[in-house]
Amino acid sequence: MQRLDWQRIEDELNGHGCAVVPGLLEVDACLALAAQYDQPERFRSRVVMERQGFGRGEYQYFAYPLPEPVSALRMALYAPLAAIANRWQAAMGLETRFPPAHEAFLARCHAAGQTRPTPLMLRYGEGDYNCLHQDLYGEHVFPLQLAVLLSRPQFDFTGGQFVLTEQRPRMQSRVEVVPLQQGDAVIFPVAQRPVNGVRGSYRVTMRHGVSRLRSGVRHTLGVIFHDAS
Repeated sequence: MQRLDWQRIEDELNGHGCAVVPGLLEVDACLALAAQYDQPERFRSRVVMERQGFGRGEYQYFAYPLPEPVSALRMALYAPLAAIANRWQAAMGLETRFPPAHEAFLARCHAAGQTRPTPLMLRYGEGDYNCLHQDLYGEHVFPLQLAVLLSRPQFDFTGGQFVLTEQRPRMQSRVEVVPLQQGDAVIFPVAQRPVNGVRGSYRVTMRHGVSRLRSGVRHTLGVIFHDAS
């Protein structure tokens, strides 16, 4: 994996609520992962979003053991993200801290009954979209996650932009539309983040989704660091 500029990533997360990592996955890795969507033995469950009121399209949660590229991303990115997450927790006045090793955090999840893996792959077709939401899944929540675009915008699909909204207290929501290319990742908050105000830090509520696909098919890898109950 490429060396990442974690200071830039943290600055963008603090300033804008998200950070793009260009070319996190090579094209061949993107194609190989997207091809796994049609291999049901790799997944523990499938969700048709329209049936649940989540939008249109579908996604599947990977089963353990995770595919090597997914497991490698989860393990490699957790430690530097945990350092950012702990600074966020302190700024928001929250007591929970995250251990430096992902195995230790997963042990905490599993001890609380959160034992089901949460990394997932999403597939959107023409007219599909993902409503604004938060990926919580249980008591123990790691506050950052990422999505990696596996398809080529303007070639494999059109439309389908990644969208974040931020609700600050007593203010209207702010929207961030994040342009991504194949292999790019966006790192973003699961549910909330700190923002500096005139009287110190305060919490804002974050949600994310995907706008309507105009044409084609879009595959995305989602990497969530807590497991589900």
